[in-house]
Amino acid sequence: MKKYIALTLLAMSGLKTMAQQGPTRAITTAVPFLSIAADPRAAAMGDMGVATSADAFAQQWNPAKLAFAESKQSVGLTYTPYLSKLVNDIFLGNISYHNRLNERSAIGASLRYFSNGEIELRESFDSPAFIAKPNELALDLSYSLRLSDEFAMAVSGRYIHSDLKLQTGFDDAQAANSIAVDIAGYYEGPTQIHKDFNGRWRAGFNISNLGPKMKYDDRTDGAFLPTNLGVGVGYDFILDAHNKVGVTAEFNKLLVPTPPALEEGEIDENRRKIDDYNDIGWFSGVFKSFGDAPDGFSEELKEITWALGAEYWYEDVFALRAGYFNESEEKGAREFFSLGAGFKYTTINIDMSYLFSTSKTNNPLEGTLRFGLTFSFGDNAFKNID
Repeated sequence: MKKYIALTLLAMSGLKTMAQQGPTRAITTAVPFLSIAADPRAAAMGDMGVATSADAFAQQWNPAKLAFAESKQSVGLTYTPYLSKLVNDIFLGNISYHNRLNERSAIGASLRYFSNGEIELRESFDSPAFIAKPNELALDLSYSLRLSDEFAMAVSGRYIHSDLKLQTGFDDAQAANSIAVDIAGYYEGPTQIHKDFNGRWRAGFNISNLGPKMKYDDRTDGAFLPTNLGVGVGYDFILDAHNKVGVTAEFNKLLVPTPPALEEGEIDENRRKIDDYNDIGWFSGVFKSFGDAPDGFSEELKEITWALGAEYWYEDVFALRAGYFNESEEKGAREFFSLGAGFKYTTINIDMSYLFSTSKTNNPLEGTLRFGLTFSFGDNAFKNID
């Protein structure tokens, strides 16, 4: 009789858990693959996309941007190797689509698939091997509405499936499923005329992955989704008809309760704290996350990550990108620089990025080239509203 358990492969598939070392209080969640930058443009600018200009991959970062997309339709494909220095069969794949229905509204959809590769299982050394292929996926649908010439809002629905079960000694483990909602807004101001250049402000927010916990078996209360608040602001320096530079700053905070502070030797008290933490509902956890850090406000600030990114375009044909991402050492210790480039030929965009870790801990994406391909259809007749 086959028996299964939902493995804690989250440590393999998530940046947060991979980065932890020592006595930290990093926040871990289910399905952390949702937090990985799936497209190379965002990855090249320090994993940001809440306040950058619209592109085919806005679905993950801020679906409200789709109402400002220049092309009527686009399809984006990306491939991200994961732990590429150790294995060659763990990856994140992504396909995104958007369609501007009219001058004010747009719809979007995407599918993200995370493969944990093949795992060979044997009951004994000489028994036949059983090959398991744990995987996770997320299917998104969104609607974006332009409320004015300069501001749009969007709502997204997401179905999440996490199949991490392996053959072992428990009967009740199962693939976990959940649903989530995103609420987003995006502002893109009018072009401002200055003495030596023109400019344009950008700003955005996205509250993502609002939804019930992922429950892998009947023995636990489930794990929180990576509910996240992202905000950002940016400015485009339009130097002339051929050159444009965009700079952006973004901040993110997980809307997930902070794990309790445990005391050495206090077994019963620690068990009570853990039980209380597991009993927190996902909705109340969103509000609790703003003031529950054991060390107070100073620890709450450490739970905010920040990133700076820049993008240079020449003739809307060639782009260079760079970014920096920072996270407190006590909350995951992710720190890295990233570089990337983009090429546009008629209706086809090719993007790539590369990550350089500056942290003392290992980053599973260090030394990884990420690739993306975008196909655009239709003209930009809906770009401006009369």
